[in-house]
Amino acid sequence: MQFLDSAKVFVRSGDGGNGCVSFRREKYVEFGGPNGGDGGRGGDVVIECVANLNTLLDFRYQQHFKAKKGGNGMGSNRTGAKGADVVLKVPPGTQILDEDGDTLIADMTEPGTRLVLLHGGNGGFGNAHFKTSTNQAPRRANPGQPGEEMYIWLRLKLIGDAGIVGLPNAGKSTFLATVSAAKPKVADYPFTTLHPNLGVVRFGGLDFVLADIPGLIEGAHEGAGIGDRFLGHVERTAVLLHLVDATEHDPVEAYGIVRTELESYGAGLDGKPEVLALSKIDAVDADDLKEKSRALEAVAGVKPLFVSAATGKGIPEVLAALAREVETMRAAAAQESLPRTEDGWRP
Repeated sequence: MQFLDSAKVFVRSGDGGNGCVSFRREKYVEFGGPNGGDGGRGGDVVIECVANLNTLLDFRYQQHFKAKKGGNGMGSNRTGAKGADVVLKVPPGTQILDEDGDTLIADMTEPGTRLVLLHGGNGGFGNAHFKTSTNQAPRRANPGQPGEEMYIWLRLKLIGDAGIVGLPNAGKSTFLATVSAAKPKVADYPFTTLHPNLGVVRFGGLDFVLADIPGLIEGAHEGAGIGDRFLGHVERTAVLLHLVDATEHDPVEAYGIVRTELESYGAGLDGKPEVLALSKIDAVDADDLKEKSRALEAVAGVKPLFVSAATGKGIPEVLAALAREVETMRAAAAQESLPRTEDGWRP
């Protein structure tokens, strides 16, 4: 399936229906009086978060969404029907931004959430609304109010519990395919991964979502390679798994490049908890691996884990480290959601 994480669309709510000028005319009934009904309200523009989507691909083929106009009022005091709403269905993690691309309108994170973005115009009053003791036969009615319109940006930031970062060909996709049922493209050339992949990992009774994003290279924040835009998909994660290829001639330099790109991107990624691991250890001899591990530890300040997705060695240790951070984040989120007492304390 193709992946799209950003789209600009035009939305417009429906116009209100016009009021009606009508008079009651029946045989043997004099002084029938006005009976024109009001116009119906225009349809709304609604954003709905649904659980079975993970891409904005639908908005590549349709960029204009307009709600229906309200029905016109009719005689016999009949009010026009409300116009049909237009509903934009987006995946969890979608941000609704103003036309400038910076002003956040809403962040749709929970499936089932609905947001009325634009309200339809009110219907116009019919002439029955204007009847008074001194004007018993009004011949006027109001037109419906126009709807609202705007351009919006939809920007998807996938909701994962942990994210994998590293240089191209660091073994990120292979690791994801090994620990989950996901089937990302795996090959022996750089930039095999061109869009994020998600996989559900089960470890020690805990299920969490692991996100694999395209590799970073030096200067990605300036547009080198495929850029750093995909880092937005790991902004919501609790922990980053930083894989460094053990077959690299200088793993310290590889580690520094990725850390520099994380800092340049911002959004707090450089301050997230990090699990550092040397990958592809099956392709390196023991002495060389120890030397590279010591050099990496001196720079990173933590001893890297060893992992090989090909042989399965070290995978439980890496998953255990990720699971601890995910559990910590979930416990903090659960505590934050508890109601406060009057003095500000939570039970």
